Amino acid sequence: MTRRPGFLVYGLLAAFVLGSCAPLYWSFLVGSHSRSELTSRVPALFPGGHFLANAQRAIEAVPFWKALGNSLIVSGTVATSVVVFSTLAGFAFAKLTFRGRTPLLVFVVATLAVPTQLGVIPLFIVMAELGWVGSLWALIVPGMVTAFGVFFMRQYLLDAVPDELIEAARVDGCSLLRTFWNVAVPAARPAAAILWLFTFMATWTDFFWPLIVLPASNPTIQIALQQLQSGYYVDYSLVLAGTTLSIVPLLVLFVLTGRQLVAGIMQGAVKG
Repeated sequence: MTRRPGFLVYGLLAAFVLGSCAPLYWSFLVGSHSRSELTSRVPALFPGGHFLANAQRAIEAVPFWKALGNSLIVSGTVATSVVVFSTLAGFAFAKLTFRGRTPLLVFVVATLAVPTQLGVIPLFIVMAELGWVGSLWALIVPGMVTAFGVFFMRQYLLDAVPDELIEAARVDGCSLLRTFWNVAVPAARPAAAILWLFTFMATWTDFFWPLIVLPASNPTIQIALQQLQSGYYVDYSLVLAGTTLSIVPLLVLFVLTGRQLVAGIMQGAVKG
């Protein structure tokens, strides 16, 4: 355990990092060349000097800033809601005893096997009846809690919160909600941070449901990018410049929260 990693380990890690960064670099590379350069030859390994011009064209071609704001609102709200409700449900399934707990948990987990496409038509009918088609509520409300989030938090809290600690809180006169807030929430912070980040990313990159329920005048960032490739000819420099811009908020999020996220994971992994 005290031996330092060898050349093979560092080589594999370097190859993994380069492979992960290659798509992002290729998007920036193509987006930094002009349309004429892309049609005449394959872009070189070094960026060109047209990225800012292509990015400006992408911003002007679609309602980019409105789409970016919509994605931030929807992704942040959905991620926060999923963490809150999944932690509550996960705590109930993990530490509370009530009739039908196991069958209900099995039902929740079984919904993961149902493809999203099967529920699109009834979900769209419900959104139309509520008058939410075309608004951000049609994206936020259906995603406020997920079966994966409930199962994930349940599995984490099952071992992270000892039953003796809950019994001690009850002996001290804590109510159920106070026990949850003072005992379960601090223990669930590492898992909640991971769940929030993954949910934010999944909502940010979602394309199928926003394409159905939102109009072209009120898009999310993924729908706005789709509007860049209209007609029979696709301007890849324009599309990939816009794609690179759409990735920047995710990169900033990772830079700002990466250290705290790793620290939370390591804190949750320490026992005793």
